[in-house]
Amino acid sequence: MITLFIPIREINAVLFARVFLGLLFFLQGYDKIFRVKISKVIEEIHTPLAERGVPEFFSAFGAYLTSFIELIAGSTLIIGFATYWSLYLLGFDMLFAALAFGLVQPMWDMRHIFPRMALLIFLLLAPSQWDVVSVDYMWSLIKFIRSL
Repeated sequence: MITLFIPIREINAVLFARVFLGLLFFLQGYDKIFRVKISKVIEEIHTPLAERGVPEFFSAFGAYLTSFIELIAGSTLIIGFATYWSLYLLGFDMLFAALAFGLVQPMWDMRHIFPRMALLIFLLLAPSQWDVVSVDYMWSLIKFIRSL
């Protein structure tokens, strides 16, 4: 008798974590691009950074870069497409935000970034075999079937 082990709890944990993290970043990017507008984001972050001697180019570049990374990588994370690339980009995004916040106030409040970082690290450490409800997994199945 052949027994097939399907790690349902692990599959659900990765699915919920990936979709939740993707939603957090997608909605943040959407808000910065379409609701608040990037020009307002630049105004908000440039003033405290300028007091520390950071040029406006850095603020503007950071606002555009992080906003679009959050929107695009968040949406691809939700559907599970290019998952690891999305996680790496979002990790870079959080490091960039930590640098900016750290320049403004060395002892800054990490309550928003820490849970995201914990979810991101969990997803990077979880085996890819647990992420079966995703475009990446379906694509790998299609490639496997075509190779037969």
